[in-house]
Amino acid sequence: MGGFVAGSVVMLAIRRQANTETPGTSARPADALPPGVASVLAVLPSSAVVLDREDRVLRASSAARAFGLVHGDSLMAAELLALARKVRRDGEIRESEIETVGHKFGQESTTFAVRVAPLGAHGLVLVLAEDQTERQRVEAVRRDFVANVSHELKTPVGALSLLAETIQGAAEEPEAVKRFAGRMQHEAARLTYLVQDLITLSRIQGGEPVPAPGPVRIDEAVHDAVDRCNTKASAKDITLVTGGAEDLVAWGDDELLVTALRNLIDNAIAYSPEHTRVVVSVREMRGAIEVSVSDQGIGISESAQERIFERFFRADPARSRATGGTGLGLAIVKHVAVAHGGEVSVWSKEGSGSTFTLRLPAFEDGQAADSPSTATAPRRTITPLEAAK
Repeated sequence: MGGFVAGSVVMLAIRRQANTETPGTSARPADALPPGVASVLAVLPSSAVVLDREDRVLRASSAARAFGLVHGDSLMAAELLALARKVRRDGEIRESEIETVGHKFGQESTTFAVRVAPLGAHGLVLVLAEDQTERQRVEAVRRDFVANVSHELKTPVGALSLLAETIQGAAEEPEAVKRFAGRMQHEAARLTYLVQDLITLSRIQGGEPVPAPGPVRIDEAVHDAVDRCNTKASAKDITLVTGGAEDLVAWGDDELLVTALRNLIDNAIAYSPEHTRVVVSVREMRGAIEVSVSDQGIGISESAQERIFERFFRADPARSRATGGTGLGLAIVKHVAVAHGGEVSVWSKEGSGSTFTLRLPAFEDGQAADSPSTATAPRRTITPLEAAK
C-alpha cells in the first residue's frame, strides 16, 4: 500500500507539470521524465514501471526487476501490457490482481495487486505492482488455524453433549452413570487443555516480550516439569530419568520454560511404548544451556520432522487423538524458545525414538544489574486472565 501512495504522488507530480505547459512552449520528449521522478521510482519498495507510447520500459524500480516483471526494456507480464494499452487508449485508471511465475527467493508464483494509470499527455503509463504473496499466505494460515481450532473444539464439545444425553438415559444404572461421568471428565479435561494451550500460544506468538524475565534455575524447571508429568508416565509404566549438568541458570520466564519442558516430556510419553524410559538431560554448550528430552518411541519420519512444530500438525494423528493431545504442544515449545532468544531442534529415526533439544541463552550477571526488580522476583504462575491480556 505504501508503494501505491508513493506512486500516486509521482502521478500527481507529472500531471501537474503537464498541466502547466502552455501552448507555444516546446513539448517534452516522449522518453523524458520530470526531474526527480526517476529518483522516486528507484527507491519505491513496490514494483514500479513507466512505459512509453511504444510499450517500452522507460524506467523500472529495482523491485520490478527483482521480481522478473521487467527484462531489459520489456514488460514481461502479458496481463500488465494489456492493462497498460487499455489505460493509454481511454485514460482510465485500472486496478487488478495478477499472478506471475516466481522469480524471487525461490517462490513458485507471486501474486500482485496492480494499479495502472496514464502519465501526462505523451503516452506514458505508470504501472504499480504490490506483492501480495505474503499477505495471502498469512491469510491462508489464519483460515487453516480457525478451521483447525473449530474442529478441535467441536470434538470434545460434541462428546460431552452425547455423554450427557447418555447419562440422562441411564439414570437408573449407577455403574453406567459412573463410567460415562468418567468419560465426561476426560473430555472436559481435554477441552481445558486445548483452551489453555490456545491462550498460551496466542500470548507468546504475538511477539510480545517475556513479561517478567529473571534468572531461572534449570534444575528447578526440569524438576517441576517432570513432577507435572509423573502421573501420565506412571500410567504407562514409563520411567522419567533426569541427569547432566547442575546449577545452570537461564534468563527468562520460569513458568513459560516449565510449560515448554512439560510439553516436550508429555510428547515423549505419548509417543513411547509402555515399560520404557524418557531421559531429560542438561548441559552447557558454548554459552548456551541445552535441555534434551529423549524417548524410546516410534520415531518421526523425515518428512514429518519438517512440520513437527506447526500448530495442530500430528506425526501420528490416531495416536495423538487417542492420548488427548491438542496438537499445539510443540508449537508452544517453538514459540517459547524464540521468545527467549533460543531455539528447539529434533533428531529422530523411525523405530529408534526421538530427541528434542531446547537451547536457551545462559544467564549473565549483567542481566541482573539491568533488571534488578525482576532478578529477585519470586516464582509465580501466570493466570489465564493475565495470559489473555
